[in-house]
Amino acid sequence: MTLQQLRYLIAAFEHGSFSAAAEALYLSQPSLSEQVRRLEGELGVELFHRVGRGLVPTVAGITLRDHAVSVLAAVEEARESVSAVRELRGGTATFGTWGTARYYPGTEIVADFRERYPGVRVRIVGQNSTEVVAMVRSGELEAGMIALPIDDRGLEVRPMMDDELVFASARPEHLRGPVTIEDVASHPLVLSESTWGAEDPTRRQLVEQAQRAGVDVDPEIDVEDIEAALELVSLGHGATIVARGMLHGLGDRVPENLGWVPFAEPFYDTFAFIHRRGARLSPASQAFLDLAEVRLDALARTLQASPPRRRAAKGPRPHRR
Repeated sequence: MTLQQLRYLIAAFEHGSFSAAAEALYLSQPSLSEQVRRLEGELGVELFHRVGRGLVPTVAGITLRDHAVSVLAAVEEARESVSAVRELRGGTATFGTWGTARYYPGTEIVADFRERYPGVRVRIVGQNSTEVVAMVRSGELEAGMIALPIDDRGLEVRPMMDDELVFASARPEHLRGPVTIEDVASHPLVLSESTWGAEDPTRRQLVEQAQRAGVDVDPEIDVEDIEAALELVSLGHGATIVARGMLHGLGDRVPENLGWVPFAEPFYDTFAFIHRRGARLSPASQAFLDLAEVRLDALARTLQASPPRRRAAKGPRPHRR
């Protein structure tokens, strides 16, 4: 039984004869009637009584017609749903990002996407680049935006933006000039991403530099959220490493007494798009990546001037009890 045969069956019902049905479908009458005969042979019943040049449906024919209408309607619904996804009129765009992407243009990307494609739902997942990489590699996600370095086995990686990391403290004596990794190791550190630890790309870079210099950069205070780290540093509990893009995203939520300086040998969070090697992205995922690229380009240009690469510290804030 084929969809074509079901369409011919319904046409024969609607037009009352094979010849009229064939004409309506721009077919030859023998072709249409032959397909109906094959369907009858497969089912082992007559679907029509041939009366002169007309057709009278049998009970079996009427029963099958009702199912045929439902089947063809379901097929058309399936076809339309796929067309809606292809044309970005429906479906869901699922995308992976690191947890603090909300401080970057993450929400703006979603807003841009929804403005252009209001019929497409958006699902953003991921708490850290390491998690997003695992989800993309397993096929749970089509694509993601992550910070390098990562394990890129089986993945296409397209770097998009460099975000300079700075050394932040509330103590002016910590910020007399650009710092070295040895300087960083000499201060008590407050670092975010405690769940991921050394798997976090920023921490991995920091640890790699420290290992080459033969120093230790284990944090004395380990927290999940960068805002918590900055708050603790503003109270005088050590220093931290933070990206300028994060400072830009936080805006006036950055404690006023906090200052920062660049590294003597600058290093960066490099953001990149990833997807499985050789995989073709869905229209929704591709459109999301295109909008993300525009937003990251704009942010990169902004970070050339603001926030500044260094800012003076004003001393720790008193702790409120």
